[in-house]
Amino acid sequence: MSEWKFNRDAIRAFRFVRCGFDAQTGVAQLVYAFDDGPELIETVTVPGAPFVLDDARAAAAERALRLLHLITGVSYYKAAVPEEIRIDSYTIDADTAALLELIYVNGLGEFAYRNGLNLHGKIRFPHTEVAAAPAPALGLREHALVAIGGGKDSLVSIEALRALGVEQTVTWIGGSQLIRACAERTGLPTLNIGRALAPQLFDYNREGAWNGHIPVTVLNSAIMVFTALLLGVDQVVFSNERSASYGSMIEGTGEVNHQWSKGWACEQAFGEYVQREIAADLHYYSLLRPLSELAVARLFARCDRYDAHFSSCNRNFHIRGERPANRWCGVCPKCHFVFLALAPFMPKPRLVGIFGRNLLDDPAQTAGYDALLEFQDHKPFECVGEGHESRAALAALSERPEWREDALVERFAHEIRPQLGVDELRIEPLLVIDDEQRIPPALWGRLRAYFAA
Repeated sequence: MSEWKFNRDAIRAFRFVRCGFDAQTGVAQLVYAFDDGPELIETVTVPGAPFVLDDARAAAAERALRLLHLITGVSYYKAAVPEEIRIDSYTIDADTAALLELIYVNGLGEFAYRNGLNLHGKIRFPHTEVAAAPAPALGLREHALVAIGGGKDSLVSIEALRALGVEQTVTWIGGSQLIRACAERTGLPTLNIGRALAPQLFDYNREGAWNGHIPVTVLNSAIMVFTALLLGVDQVVFSNERSASYGSMIEGTGEVNHQWSKGWACEQAFGEYVQREIAADLHYYSLLRPLSELAVARLFARCDRYDAHFSSCNRNFHIRGERPANRWCGVCPKCHFVFLALAPFMPKPRLVGIFGRNLLDDPAQTAGYDALLEFQDHKPFECVGEGHESRAALAALSERPEWREDALVERFAHEIRPQLGVDELRIEPLLVIDDEQRIPPALWGRLRAYFAA
């Protein structure tokens, strides 16, 4: 075993070795390997052990653990992208294989594009032809585990559920102090789930592994579905808005969506699978799916409770590397977009106070904003709104005395706006509430009224 060396191009198979959960400690082990190489062991730690489950819930938790094992494998599989996938210790049905192939091919879309790989038709999960029995209802109690990421979107969901009287636990994965501070600021019960990657993965990266973006939202979703079953609660709630379903149009390649696992196609496939094969009364949904990014920004602007705590700047959340000294780096696509999205709905001094500077009065940011506008560039590979949202927001600002003399607003008004049709610059159509969502029907009517208020 000690002789084995990682050699990306020589690897033939990726193996799902086994998975297990210790109810006494709350630690799940997810084990993988390449060929006959060393075991790669990832751990997920759920606070609150020991867990005592009846037979039906224990069986559902085992099904959810296997799904978690299979989805989390994407972090390791991508290191070599070998021809063969093997599942050593259990079998899966065709339905599960189809979900995994959908997630791997689309969730690794940006990774494949950046590395010059074509994964279509290449990723095949071995499966039996025997269909799984439909999952039973478990009698889960009405309570929501709400994912918090430290940005504006999850805080909008948390405040909406609070206003509607839904019991919730604010939940996050990993050790981010920024997310912890935000979660504690809500004043609600919190749950911090631990996740530790297999340490060899970082060695493999140094030894020439393929590297790049993974569909982390669906991975976190699988962790939270497993956790919901341990706790006996009936809802796992994310905060992905409808803009997440649209990617970047790349010439010669077509659409590549950085945030595919935040999009509607993934939410629908994953959520339906959970109810069909894991627990019939476990609801997985995004509370903000009916809304555009601008509609979410308008809701966030209603409340100033989190102004000094939230951050949507992705540089705060890198696993490795430098983080900004402040909560906003001010130069990444996320900072650019969040500043622009909030500007039409928030007094200017409040917004500049949050960021520490006015990003729209800085000519050095021109290229970044052009990408958001999809003007002579494609939408950035980041979780940002659609080009027409950015164009409508800048058009709105160009008509307001307090904004229109700022460098980038003025440039938009003179150089870009004359090239655009009047219809694509109106903000009101972008604030309409959509009906494409998986929100439980008993909640949706009340939520819709809250959004519209």
